[in-house]
Amino acid sequence: MQLSIDHASATPPYEQVRAQIAEQARSGALPAGLKLPTVRALAEQLGLAANTVARAYRELEADGVVETHGRRGTLIAAVGDTAHRLAAGAATEYADRAHRLGLSRDEALSAVHDALRLAYGA
Repeated sequence: MQLSIDHASATPPYEQVRAQIAEQARSGALPAGLKLPTVRALAEQLGLAANTVARAYRELEADGVVETHGRRGTLIAAVGDTAHRLAAGAATEYADRAHRLGLSRDEALSAVHDALRLAYGA
């Protein structure tokens, strides 16, 4: 696993760690089932505080990129299935909430398009 931290970047170190691991998992560079280093080991390797790496791991777990199995450690999850399942759940929650708020379908879709434009920078 190759990670690098740009200490001059405006992006916080935990986010740099999270984004790099997530991208490598999505691309297959980190295959499903691969055991990640312990929080302490990765923190030492990168010259970061353990809490910084722990936060990145927590966010990766919340996103379904990794799974934590106690003594077995933190493993790369089957990202495709988990990511699609989580995205579908979030979409369903959004659709239900937009409907309850009385938005029309077009208004709800417009809000999604705006949010995606912001998130993806396009």
